[in-house]
Amino acid sequence: MAKVELKKPIVAEISENITDAQSVVLVTYSGINVEQDTALRKELREAGVVYKVYKNTMMNFAFQGTSCEPLTKHLEGPNAVAISKDDATAPIRIIAKYAKTVPSLKLIAGVVEGNYYDEKAIQALAEVPSREVLLGRLLGSIQAPIANFARVIKQIAEKEA
Repeated sequence: MAKVELKKPIVAEISENITDAQSVVLVTYSGINVEQDTALRKELREAGVVYKVYKNTMMNFAFQGTSCEPLTKHLEGPNAVAISKDDATAPIRIIAKYAKTVPSLKLIAGVVEGNYYDEKAIQALAEVPSREVLLGRLLGSIQAPIANFARVIKQIAEKEA
């Protein structure tokens, strides 16, 4: 079997993973030990993120003609790709959290909801809380005036009683 035939399934796998993905993030992973890598992979898996190491040439072929094409210019050195179909910021947040303890782990660039983000912008996205946290904050903001109003009415009633 020709080498090209062996590579086609890998390119197809990458293409299938990035199709309809909320986010695709490139990560430099050199210098991470096995224990740290296992913990990172476990947390990413629990968040529904596909995290794999592919050859740069395979990713290059898979990214061609997709919204991930701008990432091809970053395909140098040891890279891994984190792909999420559900939560757009999950891979970015988790990898950024591990990057604080493992300085050699670094977010390179990514495509989030069809938009390309360089390293600086990806770092800014890492600070964005998850959807659940944002919804909780919104709900708290909505409930606060009602709760304050109820407390004031209760104090007025107690004062007059």
